[in-house]
Amino acid sequence: MRKTVLITGVSGGIGKELADRFAKDGYDLVLVARSESKLVELAKEYKDKYDTRSTIIAKDVASHGVPEEIFTDLKERGIIVDYLVNNAGFGLYGTFLETNLEQEMNMIDVNIKALTIMTKLFVPDMVKRSQGGVMNVASLVAFFPGPMMSVYYATKAYVLSFTEALENELSGTGVTVTALCPGLTSTGFVDRSGMGASKLFQSGAIMEAGQVAEEGYRGFLNGKTLIMPGARNRLMKIFPRFLPRKMVTRIVRMTQNRAGH
Repeated sequence: MRKTVLITGVSGGIGKELADRFAKDGYDLVLVARSESKLVELAKEYKDKYDTRSTIIAKDVASHGVPEEIFTDLKERGIIVDYLVNNAGFGLYGTFLETNLEQEMNMIDVNIKALTIMTKLFVPDMVKRSQGGVMNVASLVAFFPGPMMSVYYATKAYVLSFTEALENELSGTGVTVTALCPGLTSTGFVDRSGMGASKLFQSGAIMEAGQVAEEGYRGFLNGKTLIMPGARNRLMKIFPRFLPRKMVTRIVRMTQNRAGH
C-alpha cells in the first residue's frame, strides 16, 4: 500500500523540494499551502511525472481551527497520514523595538502553534499503527540567541527542543521524530523576512533548497533525530558550547547587523 505524506508550506523552497522527492519515490501527498493555484500546479506535475495522487488543501495552518479542519477532513476522506512534515514558517528581520507585533504573533502562530497542533493531532494515530514519522523544520539558528531576529530565533529554539523531547517520548513506538536544521538557504524566506540587508546574507554562505531537502529527506527516512545539512553549518552549531553566552550573542549580532553598520 502506498504511504501518504502531509507537507505544510509546500508551495516553494524546502517544502516544494521535499514534496518533489516524496512524489518521485511514489508517495501519495497531502499538499498544504495558502496558494491554491500553486497547489493545483504541483498536483498536476506530480500526477503527470510520477502518477502520484495529491490531495490539495489551500488553507493557512496558522488560522484558528485550520489544523483541526485539516485533520477532520482527511479522516472523513479515509486518508491515512503516515508521515507529517511541518515545514510552514517564516521570519522577521529587525530589532524587537521596530518590528511589528501583529507579524510577530502571526509568526509564533505559524512556527510554533500550528506545528504543535498538527503534531498533536496526527501522532496518536501513528502510534496506534506502530509506524510513522514527523519532520519539523527548525533551523541552525535554534542553537543561538538572535539579535535582529529575536522572536524568529526563539521560535526555532522551541521547535528543536520540542522535537528532541518528543523523539525521546516516542522511542520504541515505531514513530520517528526529526528536526531538520538548515542554515541560510536560497528560498523566498529571505525576501519575506527582510534579512537580505544583513551581513550574514550578503556573505554568500547560502545553500540551495534542493541540497537541504535531499539531506533532510534521506535522513528522515533513515530515522535520524537531528539533521543539519552542510559541513559548515555543523561546525557552526558546535562553537556556542565553548564560548560565554554573551560573546555568542555579540557574534550573532555582528553577523545579523545591516551591511554597512
